[in-house]
Amino acid sequence: MNGPLSDNEFDSLINDSDLGLPAIGSEQPAVESPPQLPQQDLSFFGKIPVNVTLEVASTEISLKELMDVDASSVIVLDKLAGEPLDVKVNGALFAKAEVVVMNGNYGLRIVELSGASLNDLTA
Repeated sequence: MNGPLSDNEFDSLINDSDLGLPAIGSEQPAVESPPQLPQQDLSFFGKIPVNVTLEVASTEISLKELMDVDASSVIVLDKLAGEPLDVKVNGALFAKAEVVVMNGNYGLRIVELSGASLNDLTA
C-alpha cells in the first residue's frame, strides 16, 4: 500500500488481531520467576556419627587436693542438685537435659535447646 488508506482499510488494520500486540485490557504474561534450584537430598547427613555427652558438672581444685583424694573422698561440684545438665555434641553445648531411666537404661529428656546451629557444632 503506497497511497493513502481509506477509512475501511485503516479500521481493518486496527482491528486486525494479527499484529502481535496484546489487546488492551488483556492480562500481561506473568514475569518469569528465576529457575528453582534443585532441592538437595540432605538425608545422607543423618548417617554421620556425632559424639553426644552429658556433662554433670565440674570444679577446679588444686593438684595437692587431687593428690589427697582417696576412695572415700567427696569432691563438691559447681552445679546444684536437680539443675538441668549440659548435653554436648562433639564438645559444643547443644541442650540442657535431665536424666531419665527407660527400660533399665539411662536416657536424656531434653528440657531446653541451646539455640546452637549446626555450624556452631563443627570444630
